[in-house]
Amino acid sequence: QVQLVESGGGLVQVGDSLRLSCAASGRTFSSVAMGWFRQAPGKEREFVAAISRWSGVLTSYTDSVKGRFTISRDNAKNTTYLQMNSLKPEDTAVYYCAARSRDGLPRTISLVDSWGQGTQVTVSS
Repeated sequence: QVQLVESGGGLVQVGDSLRLSCAASGRTFSSVAMGWFRQAPGKEREFVAAISRWSGVLTSYTDSVKGRFTISRDNAKNTTYLQMNSLKPEDTAVYYCAARSRDGLPRTISLVDSWGQGTQVTVSS
């Protein structure tokens, strides 16, 4: 089991940038594929981005964030990041870090083995 702790959320203006961090513990971090999901009020939790385990050569993004968000990982720091640029009001949500300790990317809720507690991102217009 992997323990995940997110940080970096906050209140920003439209067009601003924000970087979320997710610190992992409890398992060899490099062997875990990582991802980010988000959940807006009244909506279901949705996939945002994912990165493969080991070197992180594979990444995946939902269409609405392509070109604006970047997921990365630093195995030496046991941390994954989500760099969010050109933020929009529709990006407002609680962002959850996710981990998958087996092959494949955590691109759906059913593929996630561990969740963080979430961090709020609010984009004000």
